[in-house]
Amino acid sequence: MPNGSDDGAFSPGNIDFNAFYRGGAALPGTGFVLDVVPWGIDGPQPVLVALEESGRLSGDILDAGCGLGENALYLAGRGHRVTGFDAASGALEQARARAASRGLDVTFVQADATTLDGVQQQFDTVVDSALYHCLDGVQRTAYSAALHRVTRPGAQLHLFCFADVTWPGFSLPVMTVSQDDLHAHLDEHWQISGIELMDYATAFTRQYLQEHQADLEKAGISVEPGALRTDDAGRALAPMWKLHAVRR
Repeated sequence: MPNGSDDGAFSPGNIDFNAFYRGGAALPGTGFVLDVVPWGIDGPQPVLVALEESGRLSGDILDAGCGLGENALYLAGRGHRVTGFDAASGALEQARARAASRGLDVTFVQADATTLDGVQQQFDTVVDSALYHCLDGVQRTAYSAALHRVTRPGAQLHLFCFADVTWPGFSLPVMTVSQDDLHAHLDEHWQISGIELMDYATAFTRQYLQEHQADLEKAGISVEPGALRTDDAGRALAPMWKLHAVRR
């Protein structure tokens, strides 16, 4: 898993994920501390809520790269059996605290996505909400195999990752993923049945992006505040691939 580096632009290989959960991570080459968790919206992702309401999540669910646990906690609150894993210990500590404060039963474990050591074959559904694009090519292949190992026959995979499309307002070109990439790394273990483009809420507001535009662009993050698309809560929307696949 990426563990952070001071070299190069903002990219999967140099993100210090634990730093985000400690209060902020310095963007390489800028000295600017990004003091928001870009994917932390203090609640479940709307796309995950819609997926659950569609009735397409069943059995034992694995939340891959669970972060602060909001998606897992939402699913547990809806009556699902959920396990969340993440490599960042700081995120898991907060996720467990949130579960306890809400009286929700969720198992949170620390694991490397490329091996999932210690995780048993027990899952019928996998939800990946913005983990895949944080891995490099070799890691994505290993991740696909690891998910196959810990899932049961017929398991479903629902994966959301940054899409390589032109998008007004805000994008992270260094972290975008093509449909060809998804096929290249998943096809051996997963039969992809659909990939579609959709909106994904981030923690960024128009004001935040405008105030820090210069520093963000130095780190390779494209920002056009005037063209930004936001949801009803004022959160910047990013383009994501929504993938569905079935375990081979």
